[in-house]
Formats: sequence, structure tokens, C-alpha cells
Amino acid sequence: MFRHALVTLLLLIALPALQAAEPINIGLNYPSTGNYKSEGLELRRGALLAVDQLNRQGGVLGRPLQLISLNSAARAEKAQANVGRFASQGVKMIFGGANSEEALAAGQRARELDLLYFPTLAYANEITGRDGHRYLFRESNSAWMSAKVLGEYLSWHMPNRRYHYISLDDAWGSSMEQALREATKSRDRARHGYAKIAAHGARRSDYLAALRKAAASDADMLVIVLLGQDLVQTMRLAHSLELGKRMQIIVPNLTQSIVEQAGPLVMEHVIGTEAWNWQVPKLEKSAEGQAFVDGYIQQHQAYPGSTAASAYGIVRQWAAAVQRAGTFDSEPVITALENHRYQLLKGEQYWRAFDHQNVQSIYAVRVKNRSEIMQDRFKQDYFTIIHRMAGEEAAPDLDDWQQERGDELTLQ
Repeated sequence: MFRHALVTLLLLIALPALQAAEPINIGLNYPSTGNYKSEGLELRRGALLAVDQLNRQGGVLGRPLQLISLNSAARAEKAQANVGRFASQGVKMIFGGANSEEALAAGQRARELDLLYFPTLAYANEITGRDGHRYLFRESNSAWMSAKVLGEYLSWHMPNRRYHYISLDDAWGSSMEQALREATKSRDRARHGYAKIAAHGARRSDYLAALRKAAASDADMLVIVLLGQDLVQTMRLAHSLELGKRMQIIVPNLTQSIVEQAGPLVMEHVIGTEAWNWQVPKLEKSAEGQAFVDGYIQQHQAYPGSTAASAYGIVRQWAAAVQRAGTFDSEPVITALENHRYQLLKGEQYWRAFDHQNVQSIYAVRVKNRSEIMQDRFKQDYFTIIHRMAGEEAAPDLDDWQQERGDELTLQ
């Protein structure tokens, strides 16, 4: 009791000094409009929760954090321009984004300005592979990591199936399809068919044509490599065509917001992957993870999704690295991040030094029956975890990474 009172008194004494200190700006590049605005809302909520928590605990190096948010609209050129605007406002790091093109463009611009960039919802292998660099750290998993956990689960439980792929025609779509074809031994494109969806300007007729091509095939596994509203629209059309009744639908990167937007009936029984969901802290006995879940519920009367958790984790880990480095300067913070192991919202994670990929456990999940979801207090208990793979097993090793990099075998 005395200790609790003493801690409270010290915080009250420190609060005026913290409020008087000049704030440290950090930049959130997020989609507040467009196809990914639901994911953007989650990013901002997770980031604000971390900022509020850190400021209540005394800030970072004795200074309060201030979140500056700019709309990227999930467009690479806008996200890249935002990086320059953030730099003019003196931010010390930038994070966010909703696709891999954003991450590649904005991350490169941040590098030119000596600013750290932490992409979110960016799964293309190139981000920490061929195009990785010293100023970029990826907290979310790569396409290959999702493919590894899915490939293992599907080979055990649904072997010798015929696949059909509908993929976004961009960096992530191509790398995700390729990785999953490798993991499921569905490389033969004559046997395991495909359709491509344009990264920009796709129409309802394009999604419908791709689904009808899948329906006309002999496939019993339909892999939909899409995100945001592209995925929502395709899933609704697939439901109207009743494809889920004769094909197992796989969405490699699932998020809570996708199920909310498409509807649990449309997404029923879909299989995919997540790096985190609100059930994980209890399963992995993470007290801090459970505190995050409880705090999010208290503020928003909803469960946090993996997108909110990623933003929260990035802010917390960057702040912890600044504290260890004793400075906000990028180079010492990079050193403090590399190979640092920590536990925050689940089991152990770490930022791998050679590629700056966050190595963490990955989960294969299945969307529950709608009737079961409707019994939940928030009607958001969407996922059953059906498989788990340790991060070391899921992530490509140093040899694979060096083969992808070619001549450039260290991050520059």
C-alpha cells in the first residue's frame, strides 16, 4: 500500500515537469480514407494507446510523446510525400501504412532523411529481403512467414488438393502467391490456376470474372490474396456464388476489420494467418498483453485486432530502444533495436540484426461459425487458432536472405 502511494506521489511530482518539456513528435502514416480506412482507424487507436501509456509513465527520456498523423490513403506516392512533411515537423520516427507499396516508397524516403520507418500491414518479402535497408524495421510478418504456417497446417490436414489463386498484381500479391505455392507444392500453374487483380482501378466485373474462372476450375482450395476493400468485395461475391460450400477459402493475411466489414456469415470457415489476436495474451500468459486488451476494451468497447497491436508494439519498442540508447538519434536507436529480445503482447520476439525482420510466432486461424460469433458480448470473437509456428521456423534464414539479396549482403 505504502509503495503504491509512493509511486503515485512521484508521478504527480514528475507530471508538471513532463508537461513543461518540449514534446517529441512521432509520425503515423495511415489511411484515414480509401479502401483501408478501417485498418487505419485501428492503427491510430493502437498508437494513441501506447502514447498515452508512455506519457503517464513519464514520457521518453523525460519528454512527452506527441503523435502526428497524416492520411496516406494507402497510396505509395502520398505516403512518400508525407515522409517529407513529417521531417519538416521534426519527427523522430515514422510508422504505419496499409500495403507493401507504401512501405517500400515511404521507407526509402525515410532512409534518405535518416529517419527510422516501421511499416505496418506490409507483408511483401522484398521489404526486409531484396529491398530492405538499415532504417527500416518490420514488426509485421512477411509473406513467407504466413505461407510457412499455412503450408504446414494444410499439408497435414488437407493434403493433395488442387489450388486456384486470385492475387493482387503488386509486390505483396506476387510474393504471397509465390511463397504459398512453394509451401503447398502447388507450383504447377497449369494444374493450379490463377487470376490477377489490378492493383489500381479494378472493377466489380474484374472480381466476378476471377471468381467465375475459379468456379469453372477443378480446384477445391481457393486462395484469395487480397486486402482491404478489394478482399471485402471479392468475399461478398464469392459468398453470393456459394463458392465456400465446395471450396476451402484461404485468405493468407486475415484481420479483424476484414471480418467486420465483410460480415461473419460471408467469412465463415475462412482460413488465414495472424501474428496476434486478442486471445493470444491469455494463451501465452502475457500479463502486459492482457493489460493492453483490457485497456483497449475499456476505451473502445471492442476487442483490439492485430493491426492495433502492431501499432502499439512499434511505439512501445521504439520508445524502449530510445531509453536504452539514451538518445533519439537514429543510428544509436538502430543499434539498440538490433537483436533485442523482448516480451510485450505475447511470447518472446526480437528484431533480427541482419534483415530487421521482427521474429515472432505466427498463427493459422479459422473464422468461427456466425452463430458462435453472435454469442460473444461484442460479437467480435471471430477466430479459432488452429496452428502455431515459432518465428525462427517461419522466417527465412540467413542463407535464403543472402540469396535474395545478391551482391548486397548487409543492410545499407
